[in-house]
Amino acid sequence: MEHPWFQRLRRIRQLGLTDYVYPSATHTRFQHALGCLFLMKQAIKLLREKGVEITGEEEQGAWLAILLHDIGHGPYSHTLERSIVTGISHEEISLLFMEKLNQQFSGELDVAIRIFTDTYPKHFLHQLVSSQLDMDRLDYLMRDSFFTGVAEGVINTDRIINMLTVVDDELVVEEKGIYSIEKFILARRLMYWQVYLHKTVLSADFMLSNILRRSKILGEQGISFFATPPLKQFLQDPVMGREMLCQGDCLETFSQLDDFDIFSAIKVWSSHPDPILSLLCQRLVNRHLFRAELRNKPFEAGYVAGIKERAANMFGITDQEVDFLVTEEPVSNAAYNPDHDRIKIRTRDGELLDVSEASDQLNISILSTRTKKYLLSYPKELTVK
Repeated sequence: MEHPWFQRLRRIRQLGLTDYVYPSATHTRFQHALGCLFLMKQAIKLLREKGVEITGEEEQGAWLAILLHDIGHGPYSHTLERSIVTGISHEEISLLFMEKLNQQFSGELDVAIRIFTDTYPKHFLHQLVSSQLDMDRLDYLMRDSFFTGVAEGVINTDRIINMLTVVDDELVVEEKGIYSIEKFILARRLMYWQVYLHKTVLSADFMLSNILRRSKILGEQGISFFATPPLKQFLQDPVMGREMLCQGDCLETFSQLDDFDIFSAIKVWSSHPDPILSLLCQRLVNRHLFRAELRNKPFEAGYVAGIKERAANMFGITDQEVDFLVTEEPVSNAAYNPDHDRIKIRTRDGELLDVSEASDQLNISILSTRTKKYLLSYPKELTVK
């Protein structure tokens, strides 16, 4: 935990720019990682009390796996994955960090890595780290709900953990805990649309993504601009895939990137001579966010074309440059995916049922359907009155 790579998580906010909508949502991935570790300790203690065999080595491996599960996140989390570090997920980057740490700590992370990658014989340990009912989700729902003030995300983590058990190497929930699981699935769905996919949060996120894309293009054109050394390296030589991140000191440079690198650069770029970059940066710094429209159906092509035409005329930019100011993206959410690592309920008769089959209060099949919406973001002055 004292390693610089882990301490870096203190400087990466858990919810990126969500504080632009919920001002108190400034908690960090460091806090989240510690919370996950706390829940993992509770879960292992409870499972042992129920007779599940977990050795000391396996316990430490599970602790390390959950503690480091997010160590691969970059500044502003998923925004970076869409701009200057592409072709590799934060989970894959976390694994790269764990492998490097394993070398530094003389193999102490062997079991943790096997649990993280689901190659350890006891599958239920991996499910505690990564599944549809893992310690990660239990912590971030409660933590994000608390810091945003969105009460719909509150779940009873103690009750859920107390209801866990293991059957045939599968993590399952005892039948009397089904109502807590139903609440968990519903809370997750509500938190996505009220917090994670809130249209204003998405607008700010797309502005940030476009800022990074624009700066990367300018860097490739040889145009000079301020950036901290690690940020400048990724802007000049964007990473695409695992192989590139493993080359030279690329991973070490990535470990020096945090939210401060990005926002410091954005403040300076607010006065950059490039009109698109400076406009985006000025508005993001001062929270003059773009208008965000969220619809259940795709936007009419003519409607979007009209906004882009007005943007090109108003700001004196080309048709290609308009995409930096007008963003059209689909967004989707499924609170529960029955096709992936199901949440199983053990009935009093010992039968194992998927939660969607066992539930008699909620129609989980409806909640498991992926809901898709469409976002259109653009400068407010382009709105037709």
